[in-house]
Amino acid sequence: MPFGINETMGQYSELFMLLAAGTYTVAFIAFAWDLARSSKALRAIDLKAAQAEEAATVPVAAGAGAESATFRPGGERLAGPADRAERPSSSVAAGGGGVITADADMKYAAERRAPARVAVALTILGALIHGAGVVTRALGAGRVPWGNMYEFLTTGAFVAVAVFLLVLVRRDLRFLGTFVVGLVIIMLVAASVAYWTPVGHLVPALQSYWLIIHVSIAVLSSALFTLTFAMSALQLVQSRRQKAVAAGGADKLGFMRLVPSALSLENLSYRINAIAFIGWTFTLMFGAIWAEKAWGRFWGWDTKEVWTFVIWVVYAGYLHARATRGWTGNRAAWLSIVGYLCVIFNFTIVNQFFNGLHSYSGL
Repeated sequence: MPFGINETMGQYSELFMLLAAGTYTVAFIAFAWDLARSSKALRAIDLKAAQAEEAATVPVAAGAGAESATFRPGGERLAGPADRAERPSSSVAAGGGGVITADADMKYAAERRAPARVAVALTILGALIHGAGVVTRALGAGRVPWGNMYEFLTTGAFVAVAVFLLVLVRRDLRFLGTFVVGLVIIMLVAASVAYWTPVGHLVPALQSYWLIIHVSIAVLSSALFTLTFAMSALQLVQSRRQKAVAAGGADKLGFMRLVPSALSLENLSYRINAIAFIGWTFTLMFGAIWAEKAWGRFWGWDTKEVWTFVIWVVYAGYLHARATRGWTGNRAAWLSIVGYLCVIFNFTIVNQFFNGLHSYSGL
């Protein structure tokens, strides 16, 4: 028997969501400030080191119109300007090809980055407010708060932030803050503008304990896929930057110096995708069991069922291709991105524009 609707709690929930979005916006600015400030500091360190090195060298002319080479007094040749652009500074480690990137192990370094610390603190505050919004929505509806697209999106955004903050306990993924928090802001804005639904009861088909099991795992898996999407996008940018600098080009993306090498991003993304894939497998399995209990069949080729399976196939192909077929680098990143785009398509287009047994958008 469903509990009564508490519209006051529903209004409090909307207020908390608005406050959380505002807090996340300030955190987003702080994360961006950290990237810009740290990039400028690293450039200053490189410039100072280069000037000190030039002061201790003796230039030897290589001929008219030719590029001069630089030697120590003992005759040892030193790196030229293009090489210096790729030399790692004292606060970072070298990534692939000698390009300056953050440490591959993504552990916290000794230096204190004030903007990053402020950004993390604001993200924690935003998550607490966001969590209060999810809880008050549940209290207002008298049930778990993922019965329609608005509730799924707001809860999914909260889980994405929570997972990000939990990972920060062991690994320095603050370079992801701008992108993860940015995605969460987009999710909250989309939920409030495009998918807002007043607090209400579940439709009869969703009034089952399988809703808690099936949807909670789907939300957690989607949150992990959100993290790997951000990593894969950064991997593509970092890979292009590394190739450009290794070829002697200018480093035009200074903020990427705080981001680990493309290979490090790929490896971490692969491990997280493997965990999320297990969760999505259970999502598919439990959905089939629930379908059998609700409609008397495990599989009926409903549009939602098909696209849930498509997502599973794409990520299974990603894991298989990378592990056994040598699909590494940009190809692996693109497969991961395609998988997440399928998740977005399944949530938005399928829920809104395809009629079927899973039409629970609430719109």
